[in-house]
Amino acid sequence: MTRMHSGAKGKSGSTKPSKKVVPSWLKYKPKEIELLIVKYAKEGKNPSQIGMYLRDEYGIPDVKVVTGKSITRILKDKNLLKEIPEDLMALIRRAVLLRKHLDDNKKDMSAKRGLILTESKIKRLTKYYKSTSRMPLEWKYDPKKIKLVVE
Repeated sequence: MTRMHSGAKGKSGSTKPSKKVVPSWLKYKPKEIELLIVKYAKEGKNPSQIGMYLRDEYGIPDVKVVTGKSITRILKDKNLLKEIPEDLMALIRRAVLLRKHLDDNKKDMSAKRGLILTESKIKRLTKYYKSTSRMPLEWKYDPKKIKLVVE
């Protein structure tokens, strides 16, 4: 995957197996996996963290292959999904930290550019989530108000 705001091509990453088959050595049933997902969500874990826990501690390589639903779909069905998606929340945290840094270091132009690029990613992602009905249409990114949500 290429980088969004540079000429770099990005790094190669690992790929999932092409065969979508439930491993024969997996001892967990779909209902048990859903219960584990709900347990970790109630502890405050993000969907990506839940996936890593299931992979590392329980040996479940891919939840979607076993259950037929993704982790976010399971959380949505159980009404445990947060209002702001985790990738958007990470960008918002980054923007808040950059604003805080720029308050102390007003002449840091590279940080200012980073803030502009981060906020453009936030706006692009919110537009996508609103079009897919993942977020309410009236939700708006306001840097001063969002600081309270992050902290």
